[in-house]
Amino acid sequence: MARPVVRLGAPVLRVPARDVEAITPETTALIDEMIAAMYAERGIGLAAPQIGVSLRIFVIDLSSGRDASALKVCINPEWVEREGMQLEEEGCLSLPGFSATVARPARAAVRGLDRHGAPQTIEGTGLMARALQHEMDHLDGMVFVDRLRGISRTMILRKIKKLERDGTW
Repeated sequence: MARPVVRLGAPVLRVPARDVEAITPETTALIDEMIAAMYAERGIGLAAPQIGVSLRIFVIDLSSGRDASALKVCINPEWVEREGMQLEEEGCLSLPGFSATVARPARAAVRGLDRHGAPQTIEGTGLMARALQHEMDHLDGMVFVDRLRGISRTMILRKIKKLERDGTW
């Protein structure tokens, strides 16, 4: 059973997530719930805070479930490198219906643990680099609108406030 994805406005999205102290059966169950939630929402990435759990875990699958080997799970990730820049349209499961062009690194790499506790490095360019930065932002208490400036940011936040007032957010 997938937990629901929380939306912008949930306090858990605005605080840095805590490190996972030990990989327990509860951690493994949480990872399974994260994967289920990501696929249920047709996303390509999800961080634990997005389902209300303030732990440093993310999952990414650029194949959207079509290729089992494409699924990446990372516990306690840390940056290894970020370089270059790309500008592409981006959305977020915690801001459904909204997207904007966001500057992200063209290449990125993180180091952390896999779901079994083995050390790993996940690296990529293009969409993978974008997904890594997006999920790392969630673990640091940020969402993609925090990376926007000017009218794009203002318009998205105004629309969300209106949806909140209307009770539809």
